[in-house]
Amino acid sequence: MNKSFDLDGAIRKIPDFPKPGILFYDITGIMLDPRAFRYCIDTMKELYADKKIEAVAAIEARGFIFAAPYALEEELPLILVRKKGKLPGKTLSSSYSLEYGEAEIEVQQSDVQPNQNILVVDDLFATGGTVAAACSMLEEAGARVEQIFGVVGLPFLPYEKTLEKYTVITLVNYDSE
Repeated sequence: MNKSFDLDGAIRKIPDFPKPGILFYDITGIMLDPRAFRYCIDTMKELYADKKIEAVAAIEARGFIFAAPYALEEELPLILVRKKGKLPGKTLSSSYSLEYGEAEIEVQQSDVQPNQNILVVDDLFATGGTVAAACSMLEEAGARVEQIFGVVGLPFLPYEKTLEKYTVITLVNYDSE
């Protein structure tokens, strides 16, 4: 792993998006730089090499980008966590609060195995609500979630408190809006 790689340089900072006063951290710059993308996947491989991960749960949609290549390289099942109504068959669901209302995510029930040690992956952690809902849903299905991975963390928002019972690792943190 290249510990000196400047991942921050690959993340675009877009002021006033999606509304005035918000600084948007755009991870698409990572996909445009194969070295940055490789750094993320290689770092995941190093971080979880001894954690006995048995499956990877990817949160729609940008979590898919990082979880899929990691799961493929590690030869692990990839479990998709999607917005309500996007998955066929019998699903498990979990609701969570948004700034203005609620949202719901689902996973196919047959994809989650009892006692399976699952790594949950998303691109960015802000309040932690989506990730907490995903973890809750997986645990209710009998899986174990101990590790959560994200590329970007915004610790000035309460994701660390929301996810305090898990080990949360991010590659880059931004401490202010």
